[in-house]
Amino acid sequence: MTGMWQWDGFDAVENDVRTMVADPRWTALPPLARAQAIAQRTLSTPDGGRWLFGAHARWYRQDPADGHWHLTAPPADRGFRAAAHVINVTSMITPHLIPTGADFAVDRGSVQGFVGPDVPYEITERIRELVIAQRGRRREDFPITGSFAGLFAGEVASPVAAIWGTLMWCAYAPAFDGNEVLLSMFGEFLARPLPGDEWVRWLPPTSLGDLAALYGERVRAEHPEAGLRLVALMADTAAAVRADPRFGPKADALLSMVEPLLRRACQDPALAHQGDDAVRDAWLSRCPPHMTLPDDSPGEHFQHTLYDLVQSLGFLAPMGADPRAVATSLLAADLSGVAPRAADRLYPWLDPELRYILHVVLTDASHPLRGCWPRSGELPSALHPPNRNAAAALLGAAYATGLAWCRLTGTEIPERGFATASAVVHRLTHERDDPAPPGSGTYPRHF
Repeated sequence: MTGMWQWDGFDAVENDVRTMVADPRWTALPPLARAQAIAQRTLSTPDGGRWLFGAHARWYRQDPADGHWHLTAPPADRGFRAAAHVINVTSMITPHLIPTGADFAVDRGSVQGFVGPDVPYEITERIRELVIAQRGRRREDFPITGSFAGLFAGEVASPVAAIWGTLMWCAYAPAFDGNEVLLSMFGEFLARPLPGDEWVRWLPPTSLGDLAALYGERVRAEHPEAGLRLVALMADTAAAVRADPRFGPKADALLSMVEPLLRRACQDPALAHQGDDAVRDAWLSRCPPHMTLPDDSPGEHFQHTLYDLVQSLGFLAPMGADPRAVATSLLAADLSGVAPRAADRLYPWLDPELRYILHVVLTDASHPLRGCWPRSGELPSALHPPNRNAAAALLGAAYATGLAWCRLTGTEIPERGFATASAVVHRLTHERDDPAPPGSGTYPRHF
């Protein structure tokens, strides 16, 4: 018989939990009742694993060694999923695993890199207007300090840095096409070429502390109104890019964090005299609870990006490959090329299966999963994404994962990118850029 329905425990539980959390009565339930409802929908799998679908509308797997739950993408094998069955765990589900409701309703945005799909013309036009309006600002009035100091030319003032920093902070994965207009318009302000090559710019992320420092410096210099103007510029930049799903989630978060300051309804001016960390912490306290940021939760942020990387490899599942194992092998390839010992800091954040895979692939040069590693800068043909959008998603998720584990382990970000993301670029360079709108040739494109 064709078309026979097959039980999928993971789909069944996910659909059930989504329906339950979408019910308006969910948020009114006492915390204990919500925890029990999730516990009653725990899955047991043939390998003895336990899985639950919880906070952030994502899956978690329990480590039998210590009982901790790790945020981790679910298995793709149909037979394995069909063999899962529901159990009711007796141990208490900790609060951070329980959906709030808002975390299920949020749009997670896109994991695509800015290589292949360009930033829409309407957005680049608005950013260009903001940048042009800052020409002529005096550095004496708006000095650049900290991490931005070496990036921009000596006469450039901090409003330009505020726009740049906001773009980099809001980007899911700041890997850009070398001809991307959004970058080209900054060419006249930069002190040195951006890291990368003729195909792609591998840009380091800006931290929230970097943005807070621009504001804090002006307040401590007794120019609080100038500090407010910088924050307003950050808000205008975030508002301009929020329509692009690669910027949207973090742009919305930044707007939520700085809005009370722009209304003068917070203690940020007084906190600025205590230091930039105090301002950053105040902003983080106003971050929507459904957001997980590298600025305050680098371990969880790494888990989320690795989850995204697994999902970006979902096109492999119909071919019988395991996206979880392939993603972990690609993580090992990146670690091997940059900082193999950094894996020791990552193991505690991985579920038992991925922890084992990462260890054996890193330590066993003959392991079959090393066949997933890029060779001569190219992905194996079996891992070629099926289309441009899938390639951009794999590139973005791979680069975001690299940035996340570097942040978590204190590893310096490689200027030439990571092996996996760099290999994906070759799947996009033969594609034409998005059609340029009339008049776009007037943009400066020098670095």
